[in-house]
Amino acid sequence: MKLSAVQRLLRGESLEAVSRDLNVAAHRLSEWRDRVLAAAESALKSRDRDERDAEIDRLKAKVGEITMDNELLDEEIARLEGGRPLVRRRSKR
Repeated sequence: MKLSAVQRLLRGESLEAVSRDLNVAAHRLSEWRDRVLAAAESALKSRDRDERDAEIDRLKAKVGEITMDNELLDEEIARLEGGRPLVRRRSKR
């Protein structure tokens, strides 16, 4: 009902006529119309994807791979150390 009322208003029917026909207060119809127009404006503000978005996605994937590799290396180091830190070697000097 709300959408059809707003569509009637956007097509040019008078606020008073729609209000009387649907038995809905004029201020409520105005609120509905304003909310629909705000949502439409917001939807139209979104931009199309371009080559920058593809590059950003590629770099995010690369960061994820590097992070995962680092975590695996940390686990391998911990496993090889067996719970004890690496032994420092004496200098040969």
